[in-house]
Amino acid sequence: MSLYANFFYQVGMLQHTPRSGFAFLGSGQQSVADHTFRMLNIAFVLNRLVEVPADELHLLKLVLFHDLPEARTGDLNYENQKYVRVDEDKLFAEMEAELPFGAEIVALAREYEERKTLAARIAYEADQLEFLITVKEELDKGNALAQDWIQPCVARLKSPAAQELAQEILATRMDEWWFSNKGDKHWVNRGRQE
Repeated sequence: MSLYANFFYQVGMLQHTPRSGFAFLGSGQQSVADHTFRMLNIAFVLNRLVEVPADELHLLKLVLFHDLPEARTGDLNYENQKYVRVDEDKLFAEMEAELPFGAEIVALAREYEERKTLAARIAYEADQLEFLITVKEELDKGNALAQDWIQPCVARLKSPAAQELAQEILATRMDEWWFSNKGDKHWVNRGRQE
């Protein structure tokens, strides 16, 4: 058995695993891998803004592996979770046995789910902030339904740093980062001398 290659292919499934909640919103799409990448960046920033930061490497590993089980189960949104139960004991036992460093990965996934440690709580807030920014993008693109998704997401944030980031996200248009200097010559003639 190709232990490492199989691990890499399994991680690759997250690129093809859609985040399922967007079906209810009616617009937008995102893979679990897309979500995880931006969440890593948010966790990196959030950890530097909280009053007491977590161990950075541990936090980033939590985020990196928090949704790896979804390569096997798919993404179950809040509505799905009311009816569908994952056999976590079987899932984690197989992941532990089949993945390189499986015991460490499973321990990280369990820690994230339990949210008892500082790192897990920061990771969870980074998860919610990533979801918030994705919903805000849909709102900025004209989906008025996205407005109803914002308040419940913001209500899940407990730390002052995460709450402040949420307000900054909500006050910032999604394209401001690249379109804020639209009046300069580059936007008129793409930097050519004329």
